[in-house]
Amino acid sequence: MHIGVPREIKNHEYRVGLTPTAVAELVRQGHQVTVEHDAGAAIGFADTDYSSAGARVGTVEDVFEAELIVKVKEPQASERARLQPRHTLFTYLHLAPDRPQTEGLLASGALCIAYETVTDTRGGLPLLAPMSEVAGRMAVQAGAGCLEKARGGRGVLLGGVPGVPRGRVVILGGGVVGSNALAMAIGMGAEVTVLDKNPEVLRQLDARYGNRLQTLYSTAATLEEQVMAADLVIGAVLVPGAAAPKLISAELITRMQKGAVLVDVAIDQGGCAETSRATTHAEPTYVVDDVVHYCVANMPGAVARTATQALNNATLPFVLALANKGARQALQDDPHLRKGLNVAAGQLTNASVGEALGLPAQSPEDALASMS
Repeated sequence: MHIGVPREIKNHEYRVGLTPTAVAELVRQGHQVTVEHDAGAAIGFADTDYSSAGARVGTVEDVFEAELIVKVKEPQASERARLQPRHTLFTYLHLAPDRPQTEGLLASGALCIAYETVTDTRGGLPLLAPMSEVAGRMAVQAGAGCLEKARGGRGVLLGGVPGVPRGRVVILGGGVVGSNALAMAIGMGAEVTVLDKNPEVLRQLDARYGNRLQTLYSTAATLEEQVMAADLVIGAVLVPGAAAPKLISAELITRMQKGAVLVDVAIDQGGCAETSRATTHAEPTYVVDDVVHYCVANMPGAVARTATQALNNATLPFVLALANKGARQALQDDPHLRKGLNVAAGQLTNASVGEALGLPAQSPEDALASMS
């Protein structure tokens, strides 16, 4: 199969769909790979590294001659315009809050597989997990910086110093993002509370961290109380494929401490606060009612080399399956990969996205059958 890897064009996005090591494995198994010029240059993967691995280095037009397009972030408008029914797109999509992208992909006729809805045998999201780990750890770093007075924050040091209270960190959600965030926050010496609706998640976190962490069952009243008292709130909620629930109202923002910080890691799915809107690494923050909002939609892009390597470790087996079997056969053979199918030949194939956008959706199985 011919596989294409474009250079990411989203603001301050430096990750790349395939590393030279991944390319070498695909070439070894008989596939052709075209990588756009300078696709990985910003993170130390030179064009010569790709050519040495067996890839052809070319233009974006050359890349879209391929059958399988492997990216990192959702296709931008100019990239969507290049997609055709012969293409299979494999990347993060996050369609639920993004009607223009959804409509563009439907119009393309392409098969579009979203990393974030591929599943595994344990019910997890194996292609979202590595970026969630990165984003969770970054959330505390970003939040700690935003708490500095010069950046609009309260002027609080998360770890405190002897004789001075530690900063209070409240994490909404104890999943992959939340558990990585709390590990970083505890390591920095903060006072950390995590809220979740799953008692088993809270039990596991309590068993691991003991009295270094406060775990609370999430109710509206508990969430309100904790958010109001926090120096740093990290939104780490996820409903796979669907829009994030709005847990923090605009009215609650007005009652938070002045100079408190909200890091909304759920912004890719629309954000968990009514006041959240996507930002970029170029302008990562804004202030609403004296609360600093950090809502960068591609947080792992800031540590792009680490993030690219972690992502490739997870995606390469699926890329190999798509290349070795062909997209349709690979999707038919693997129910977990099939869960990743969001758009197929002009049909929406993810019910959660359909519900979020008010669009009809059919099952991936029915969509694939209709294409046979």
